[in-house]
Amino acid sequence: MKQDFFNVDNIAYEGSESKNPLAFKHYDAGEKIGGKVMEEHLRFAVAYWHTMRNPLSDPFGVGTAQMPWDDGSDSIDNARQRVRVFFQFLEKLGVDYYCFHDRDVAPEADSLAETNAQLDAVVATLKEEQERTGKRLLWGTASLFTHPRYVHGAATSCNADVFAYAAAQVKKAMEITHELGGLGYTFWGGREGYSTLLNTDMRRELDHLAKFLHMAVDWKKQIGFQGQFYIEPKPMEPTTHQYDSDAAACLNFLREYDLLDHFKLNLETNHATLAGHTMQHDLTVAANAGALGSVDANTGDLFLGWDTDQFPTDIYQTTQIMLIVLEMGGFTTGGLNFDAKRRRESFEPVDLFHAHIGGMDTFARGLKIAHAIREDGRLAEFVKRRYQSWDSGIGDAIESGLAGFEDLEGYALENGEPVNVSGRQEMLENLINEFI
Repeated sequence: MKQDFFNVDNIAYEGSESKNPLAFKHYDAGEKIGGKVMEEHLRFAVAYWHTMRNPLSDPFGVGTAQMPWDDGSDSIDNARQRVRVFFQFLEKLGVDYYCFHDRDVAPEADSLAETNAQLDAVVATLKEEQERTGKRLLWGTASLFTHPRYVHGAATSCNADVFAYAAAQVKKAMEITHELGGLGYTFWGGREGYSTLLNTDMRRELDHLAKFLHMAVDWKKQIGFQGQFYIEPKPMEPTTHQYDSDAAACLNFLREYDLLDHFKLNLETNHATLAGHTMQHDLTVAANAGALGSVDANTGDLFLGWDTDQFPTDIYQTTQIMLIVLEMGGFTTGGLNFDAKRRRESFEPVDLFHAHIGGMDTFARGLKIAHAIREDGRLAEFVKRRYQSWDSGIGDAIESGLAGFEDLEGYALENGEPVNVSGRQEMLENLINEFI
């Protein structure tokens, strides 16, 4: 019988009155909300990199994480052991999806050929565990930012040899994602940007990035991969400026290079914060373009200027997120991936459960509140009334393209000074508070 490193029973739903820290208070997977069960609405996923590989180090100290299943080696046996423990964690938590980087699951060797062989060996174990448990890969990706070869970037590197190596690595990562039945593939430009423009040919780098993504689209078609492609925005860190800086910048890039039909966005809360936006803003930008695909569910510390990747605990924030997800009809490709890590002081294995339970309960509450707000209808009705001047008369003529400057001048001369009404921001904030 395989060893249980967590010594934790399967996490059950016990309701809001429960005082058990290892139970869900609000996430009831089978509870129906608006015609769909909660687990389908939320589509939770666990991030392999933070759960199994993050040592909880920081710039001032070494890692503190206790991982009794890990012998600290780069052996294939140890990598396979991590996989089996990870799926044990998914089973106990009751989460059906996961995400990974290629270098999370298997170590890098001295040559690309050897690295690929090691990756294949671990993928075989991933496939075994998927078949045993029924768990699925939400999306895969390649780590194009940790190795020193990517010091100047990957697809935007000044070195064509590095571009070629990155392409080979992504080709393999796409193939194993396809082999595992992955529902998507994510591109995150960890070092696709610049530290200074003094040594940067921005136009050339952007052109190269577009060529790289077009090659990926071509390879996707060639291997028959049906999953969704995502780009994940982040404004900075580790570079001064990253080309995928926020949702609007990504959409502009995709439109400029004729890639929008092939990509949606995977948006991360902490990245939106670093870009100077709310998550509500970036989600709205993406949803308005029909390009909201998936969400990295975390949060940041507003007092710290870096990507802290904390588990979400803010019910207002999760309510805002789920209002937008419900408005677009729910997830059709991705889900809510907990790209989040425990705090360095929370180093025991059981803390992995506390962290994920909290995030899942917070999103469950956000879902229920967002659904109730939509059912109530007052918020939507207020917004509709606020724009009612566009539904008839001169507003309708403008939106329909039937009015030009000369028509509008005549209208303004005839009707005089416009009369505005209050935006009622405080009233609407109070309305939201009624539900929270």
